[in-house]
Amino acid sequence: MGKTTFRHVFSAAGTERAFTLLEVMIAVSIIAISLVTLLGSQSRSLSHATEAQFNIVAPMLASLKRAELESGTIVAANDEGDFGEDFSKYSWKMEVEDAVFDTPETLAQMEMPLQKVALTVSWNETPYSYTLTCYGRWLN
Repeated sequence: MGKTTFRHVFSAAGTERAFTLLEVMIAVSIIAISLVTLLGSQSRSLSHATEAQFNIVAPMLASLKRAELESGTIVAANDEGDFGEDFSKYSWKMEVEDAVFDTPETLAQMEMPLQKVALTVSWNETPYSYTLTCYGRWLN
């Protein structure tokens, strides 16, 4: 059992292998770049999922309003509203105008002219909207 001196402890610590500051900084930079890429990918994934949800629900709701129009539950008129508690974040707008056709004279000579109905479904507080345009003879 020998006597340990200050010089002996200092020289033993100097021979150990360790990472240099440059190696640590490069490793941290690689991790940071990877995390930023992963978080950006996650954000885009959530955005696409939100858009997909809208692209599924909005056509269904527009078809529901069109079915109400065809069954006579609602009348063809410029109107707007929402879809109740089940789809409270969605709203609809109906725009009705006489249909204009350029060529066939038979369509212009019809006793009851066709109307163009544009049903627009919007998701409140988002830029998403879906428009369903249909033509028909709607009884007001």
